[in-house]
Amino acid sequence: MPAMPTPGNPAPPLVGPTDDGSFNLADHLGNPVVVYFYPKDMTPGCTTEAQDFRDRMADFAALGATVVGVSRDALDRHARFREKECLPFPLVSDAEGVITEAWGVWQEKKLYGRVFMGIVRSTFLVGADGRIRQAWPKVKVKGHAAAVLDALRGT
Repeated sequence: MPAMPTPGNPAPPLVGPTDDGSFNLADHLGNPVVVYFYPKDMTPGCTTEAQDFRDRMADFAALGATVVGVSRDALDRHARFREKECLPFPLVSDAEGVITEAWGVWQEKKLYGRVFMGIVRSTFLVGADGRIRQAWPKVKVKGHAAAVLDALRGT
């Protein structure tokens, strides 16, 4: 299983369906892209994270950045989540797990003594050159979108 990409390395491919088309990271070369991986639509932490990115979209856009979320949820669930939370950015469905495995975020997790495979909440700032500028593995939701924005600003 591939490791998570690290700063300075090229971003792995990210091509997948969204509820209103498709997303291809390569189409966004020349501008920064925030790629955030999250476990499940409409759960408390994932909803808060999506809302935080949503509420800062004007700031991300002003810096020329695209935001995209990725989970293994189905397209119809993504569509309901985007509509319910008024999310202005695409959510890629990785139902087959190709993207989450390539980015190294599909890992063994433990919860209440149970061991299982799942998405480790992680975010990557991909520079205009297609290389990872910064990585946040095992994200804590509170304050995270603001930290990504600060990194984008170079502060």
